[in-house]
Amino acid sequence: MTIISSERRGNFLGLVERYWKKHGYAITSVRNHKEMPAIFATAPDGFQVSLAFGYAGQASFDVTSPCVTESKVTEPSRKPVDPEAFKSEGLPYLHSDFWSLKAPVPSSSPSA
Repeated sequence: MTIISSERRGNFLGLVERYWKKHGYAITSVRNHKEMPAIFATAPDGFQVSLAFGYAGQASFDVTSPCVTESKVTEPSRKPVDPEAFKSEGLPYLHSDFWSLKAPVPSSSPSA
């Protein structure tokens, strides 16, 4: 639901990719699309995961299970977002002081 500006989507994908690699995920595919980029991976336990940007820059994580076993589900740690907000605000609609900025992330490397 958070607005991730087109200028910051690559950074967001890069953070997720580095995290996944650090934890043993194998990157299986990358979609280098200007408006709807995505990354796909396989977790060490066989789960298929993806992070994709879709309509209006809406980011979504998807997970596909390699097995079908019943598991216990805990109650969510926060209140669900009001579905009525989608109708009035559209998707995505939550502002982030960092991810929603319409400027690239500044380089941390020294300039030449």
